[in-house]
Amino acid sequence: MDALENLHQRVSIPALEGPAPTAEQLENMYRAALRAPDHGAIQPWRFLNVQDEARNRLGELFLQAAGEGVSLSEEQQAKYRNMPLRAPLIIVAIASTREHPKVPHSEQVIAAGCAVQNMLLAAHAQGLGAIWRTGEFAYNTTVMAGLGLQAGEEIVGFLYVGRPMRKRTPPAVDISAFVSDWG
Repeated sequence: MDALENLHQRVSIPALEGPAPTAEQLENMYRAALRAPDHGAIQPWRFLNVQDEARNRLGELFLQAAGEGVSLSEEQQAKYRNMPLRAPLIIVAIASTREHPKVPHSEQVIAAGCAVQNMLLAAHAQGLGAIWRTGEFAYNTTVMAGLGLQAGEEIVGFLYVGRPMRKRTPPAVDISAFVSDWG
């Protein structure tokens, strides 16, 4: 796929099905992630692959986090348990920041976000569907602890990846609504 076409046509695909990406496709996604802009070359990111039975364990972790201090109906419990089953693979993208004399925390988190964007583009270029989700669980301390995050780490997103169940056409964009000349 032409690089500009990939950039112009990529859209989030929420309706995903199996199979999960092949090992080669996943390697391409990670190779793209590692090419993200990275001031200081400190690689402030890491990723967790959640697939197969691990998706059920992630659903239980989501349920545990959602149920803290509240009573959940059976329907609500099923909703949280099933959230990770919306795709055959979920990649937990983690900003793994550290003290650095020249690279502030915010730049490190942005770099991790750029790595995720590169993964989305690599997925699209390979005919995969993907969507970057955050939501309440990306910021939940129970979820972070359950996934093994350490001090200085935060979840920048859950990247759901699979085969698109249907094609999505990108909406038209009006560039002039976002760009102006200065000075």
